[in-house]
Amino acid sequence: MYCPLCSSKEVSHYFQDKRREYLRCGYCQLVFVPEAFHLLPEQELAEYQKHQNHLDDPGYRTFLARLFEPMANEISPPANVLDFGCGPGPALASMFREKGYQVECYDPYFANDPSVLLAEAYHMVTATEVVEHLSEPGSVLANLFSYLKPDGCLGIMTKLVINRDRFATWHYKNDPTHICFYAEPSLDYIADKYQCSWQPVAADAFIFKPLTS
Repeated sequence: MYCPLCSSKEVSHYFQDKRREYLRCGYCQLVFVPEAFHLLPEQELAEYQKHQNHLDDPGYRTFLARLFEPMANEISPPANVLDFGCGPGPALASMFREKGYQVECYDPYFANDPSVLLAEAYHMVTATEVVEHLSEPGSVLANLFSYLKPDGCLGIMTKLVINRDRFATWHYKNDPTHICFYAEPSLDYIADKYQCSWQPVAADAFIFKPLTS
């Protein structure tokens, strides 16, 4: 068994509920679900199709604005943006387009066009409520950073693990498609690995910027 973020074998039991086990990496502090408890692709897709996230929902726009507004303040339009893991209703992409950004979307289930990942580098890449779904976050994050221009930024939205007691009653772990849970040391590891700085712009929203920018 190894950590899917940093590949460390310093992994131990963290928590067990009625449905699955959770392990924690002693190096980067990622909490993750072993592969034996992962959904099959068709099961995962069925869960995503239950989501009711729409651009015309004011509450959803407010939720996304926690990342959208700080990122828009970082780089002005008409910069190009990749909305990675956009889902069936790419609301964040629409919000960027409304402000004059050039936006491409990618999602393995709902917008599976690999050509957008091979295009020229992006000023901004977003992954909102995505990284908790990744079975191999280390390799996916490496790709996301590779899509950035040298002065670009990566925006991530995901909720953070605080401690074991709060994890026990945490609603976020109950979504069967959520299989990776990050803590602040996990974000420190990512920043160090990809030579970035990171800053929280909300409790669940973070912007990574290459140190060369």
